[in-house]
Amino acid sequence: MPSPRALTDLPFFEYLVAPDAEPEQGGSYDVVHFNGASFADVRAENTRFTECAFSSVDLTGTRLRDSRWNDVWLTAAQMINTDLAEATWLDTEVVTSVLAGTALFDAKLNRVSFFGCKLISVNLRGATLRDVAFVDCTLRDVDFSETTLARVTFTGSELNDTVFDKATMKKVDLRGTTELGIKSGYDSLKGAIVSDTQLMELAPALAQTLGLVVK
Repeated sequence: MPSPRALTDLPFFEYLVAPDAEPEQGGSYDVVHFNGASFADVRAENTRFTECAFSSVDLTGTRLRDSRWNDVWLTAAQMINTDLAEATWLDTEVVTSVLAGTALFDAKLNRVSFFGCKLISVNLRGATLRDVAFVDCTLRDVDFSETTLARVTFTGSELNDTVFDKATMKKVDLRGTTELGIKSGYDSLKGAIVSDTQLMELAPALAQTLGLVVK
């Protein structure tokens, strides 16, 4: 099972510098450590972050639509009502952070790991997730409608009221979940991997969705 890295474990740690100012629209930030800052309600659309670290940063209401995150590390970040729609995340790690009411629709997440995070009412409609790991996370009322998920895992994670309507799955491993609560989209589970026990628990809902009559 993958484990989160500490700040000092990052290969670019010794090169990190403090930012000159808060992120701004169209800005480009390389090897910057945003530490303990509040960027609440800041407009920073179309921003690029490369080899950056975010420690205890408040991104409440921050507008980061169409931003690009490449090899970024975040810990104890507050992403409440943050606009990350159409963003691209690559080789990014999110640790013990809170995402609530976060807009990630039409986003692209590739090789992204979430460790010990809380995701509440996160909108991932139409997003693409490839090689994404949720480890020891709580997902509540997360919307994966029309999302493409490939090689996604949920080790030690709890799913409640999850929406999978019209989602496309390929090797999505649900066996590691501590709770598998699906609100809708049972017919989108094709391509998912479940345990024998989970299959039995899902059977009534699957039968109802497929119109099966069991006698």
